[in-house]
Amino acid sequence: MPIDLAEVNWLYVIILAFFVFIASLIGNVLSWQSRTTAAGMTAILFAVVFIAWSYYPHGLPLPTRLGATVVPVAAPPPPATPAAPAAPVRPANPVRDITPPRNPVTDVTPPRNPVTDVTPQR
Repeated sequence: MPIDLAEVNWLYVIILAFFVFIASLIGNVLSWQSRTTAAGMTAILFAVVFIAWSYYPHGLPLPTRLGATVVPVAAPPPPATPAAPAAPVRPANPVRDITPPRNPVTDVTPPRNPVTDVTPQR
């Protein structure tokens, strides 16, 4: 026999068969006796459940791929304690001007009035 049955991950096969059974049951109930609609709904429901099972980080120690082995999840190591912060370094040329910036909308120089603003002629 070309398939070595000892190498089959039977837990994974049982879980996928259960998903197909549930998806087929739901697809047949929702299709109102239409075989094509039931098959399409079953395929879509199985794809949704399979993707959720395989790619959602649910944290269960069950296999998520055919070649995967069941590995117990180890607790991550505690984070390292941060070192004491060093004294802040002062910049070499700090800005000492604290005047607010100019607003180009409100700080517009009014236009010259030709009647009251008479400039001397040369």
